[in-house]
Amino acid sequence: MPDSAWSLNPQLKQDTIDIGDLPLCRVLVINDANYPWLLLVPRRPEAVEIIDLDEVERAQLMAEISRVGRALKDVTGCHKLNIAALGNIVPQLHVHVIARRSSDAAWPRPVWGVAPPLEYDGDEVQRFISMLRREIGLGSP
Repeated sequence: MPDSAWSLNPQLKQDTIDIGDLPLCRVLVINDANYPWLLLVPRRPEAVEIIDLDEVERAQLMAEISRVGRALKDVTGCHKLNIAALGNIVPQLHVHVIARRSSDAAWPRPVWGVAPPLEYDGDEVQRFISMLRREIGLGSP
């Protein structure tokens, strides 16, 4: 199915900054400076679960999770990556890739609901996005 039939869920669009597209997924930064937090959203209409992707797409998703996770770890120097596809609130298939540090507000618990979202400083988020784009290999916007 062509990408033109796909659109980003309005809640995800509201909560994120778009940093680019990989072959399967849109890569987004969650606008919460408490945690370096990315989302991968496969550009496939009607995809709710990973099992909704075909075998080739599932393999591509795993490759993209690994690529983005490695880049996030390299950029942040985090202690641990949390990777999850939950979708309890937003049904559109999306995968969270969160850089965790033992000093973050939620450690060692999950990040959801621990601290109110902290908006990034404009310059800070642009530096973060530039570093991520370079490490992921997304090039210039």
